[in-house]
Amino acid sequence: MKILLTHGYFLKDDPAEQRIMKPYPPLGILYISAYLEKQGVANEIFDSTFSSKEELKNHLLQFSPDYLGIYVNLMTKLNVLEIISFVKSRKELAHTKVILGGPDIRYNAEKFLHHGADYLIIGEGEESFYELIKALDKNNQQRLEEIAGIGFKDETGKPVLTNDRTLIKNIDDLPFPNRHKINIRSYQQVWKERHGLDAVSISTMRGCPYTCRWCSRAVYGLSYRRRSPVNVVDELEMLKDEYNPDTLWFVDDVFTISHKWMSEFTNELKRRNLKINYECITRSDRMNEEVISMLKDSGCFRVWIGAESGSQKIIDAMDRRVNVDQVREMIKLTKKYGIETGTFIMLGYPGETENDIEETITHLKLSNPDYFTITIAYPIKGTELYYEVEAKQTKQFDWTNNTDRERDFERTYSRKYYDFAVRRVVNEVNYHKAKQTNGKLSAKVIGFKSRSLLAKAGMILTR
Repeated sequence: MKILLTHGYFLKDDPAEQRIMKPYPPLGILYISAYLEKQGVANEIFDSTFSSKEELKNHLLQFSPDYLGIYVNLMTKLNVLEIISFVKSRKELAHTKVILGGPDIRYNAEKFLHHGADYLIIGEGEESFYELIKALDKNNQQRLEEIAGIGFKDETGKPVLTNDRTLIKNIDDLPFPNRHKINIRSYQQVWKERHGLDAVSISTMRGCPYTCRWCSRAVYGLSYRRRSPVNVVDELEMLKDEYNPDTLWFVDDVFTISHKWMSEFTNELKRRNLKINYECITRSDRMNEEVISMLKDSGCFRVWIGAESGSQKIIDAMDRRVNVDQVREMIKLTKKYGIETGTFIMLGYPGETENDIEETITHLKLSNPDYFTITIAYPIKGTELYYEVEAKQTKQFDWTNNTDRERDFERTYSRKYYDFAVRRVVNEVNYHKAKQTNGKLSAKVIGFKSRSLLAKAGMILTR
């Protein structure tokens, strides 16, 4: 039985990431690989990040896997559809069964099956993938309907989706991701060359108990499960010994969600005299001065504090359940402790007006985070935002040729308006940051130009 895992992401085909150049290894398939090995099932990984489609296709022909497992998200869907088509078009791979998993599967399951996927993993993947492989290896088709968390076509071609799998209760039982199966050094080298410091990613939790309307919960639902601090620090020691990274990136949605966990984590690091530098994401309502002090003591050099908007009206419409004043307070307090801050902004949410955008600009000026990112809202299938705007989509959506990022809907203003709005927010805030420098005049002129373009877009493009 030959198993190959891959993820269909190609850095060479992603101009945006080439500008940023902060790639991370595919932790999802590294966890699947490690779990399979723990059960005695050998497998190989083709890490496509620094590769190309042609190299992947050639590898498929040479390796000729019995089972090809591919992780799919909205960024990689189109590549994955192309890979499926390639496998199904080659007689050398007629025996290869394609198994898909990842966040894009749950709400597009039948489409993936009709496009050629043989089997689907819906939700948390380790146990479902292993049980599916066992049944297929024994040619036990009758058992498939008993396996929770999978999808397939029955003998008549009808899609079958089994019951959801019960989530793994104690995720300390999971082995560490199979990083030795790929070249982690290649990621570190790219980071080092572009940013001076390298980074390695790590996950300490699964799921998020919050209900933001635009956020997908297709894999872990509203669960919150956390590895023990001891287990996490064990992995940190391993990472330090094997890779000695300059920094670590905790991929968790809300790193400081449990203050008790934070205290135990900080104490465990101190007990082992382990020094780390890390970056994480959290929420302002899960922060206070004591938590910020623990972040500092445990090695946090940068924390991203979600806001999404400077308008409380929009934050409430998103069901973010945070207070914009508290976000500002926590950003300022964190900076006082010498920790860099970042925040996320989303424009174009339903009901947002120019006044809300003005409030967002004011929010960024007052809180003055070291970094901020801006996206224009788009509805991911399966989220509350998607169902809110489903009937208001402005163009036909071709699933086989488009991703959810390309879905658009009727907003307060035209879509083009928000392109100008992003430029205006960036220019206004950067001018505020740089107003004491020599760039004051040019930044001010750019900001004025963006505001003029924004006004023109609002008058002409929304009629």
